[in-house]
Amino acid sequence: MTVDTRPPRHWLMKSEPHECSIDDALAAPGQTVPWTGVRNYQARNFMRDAMQVGDGVLFYHSSCPQPGIAGLARVASGVRADPTQFDPASPYFDPRSSPDKPRWLLLDVQALRKTRLIALAQLRQQPALAQMPLLQRGNRLSITPVAPGEWAVVERLMAI
Repeated sequence: MTVDTRPPRHWLMKSEPHECSIDDALAAPGQTVPWTGVRNYQARNFMRDAMQVGDGVLFYHSSCPQPGIAGLARVASGVRADPTQFDPASPYFDPRSSPDKPRWLLLDVQALRKTRLIALAQLRQQPALAQMPLLQRGNRLSITPVAPGEWAVVERLMAI
């Protein structure tokens, strides 16, 4: 038996609640949803090169009246081609992508629990989160790494 000795990895993954909310993920079979529609190369590369099954996820609601962390989840699968890139009816269709050379990937995310909403404004009030990529000016990535210390601060905020 091999033991995974790598440090725990944590991520923040943004979803628009009208597309997939934490409630939708919790109601899905196995509480698991495919994370489709990632169309940024850096976010795709995080999924492809760094994210691993079991990594912790802060499930973040974005592009809504009250953006913020809405739940906890985990990475539940490795990457595979995102089928929405091949579907002309999908808003995520990419005519330059082909099944033999897919440009876009997805992985499955399993919702673990809904938390009280930790609003973006509340996150900004935490000095220990000042370097968190989510809070950096101009950052619009849908997937960003979360440092262990940042994860711990967010966990404390969830317990309040």
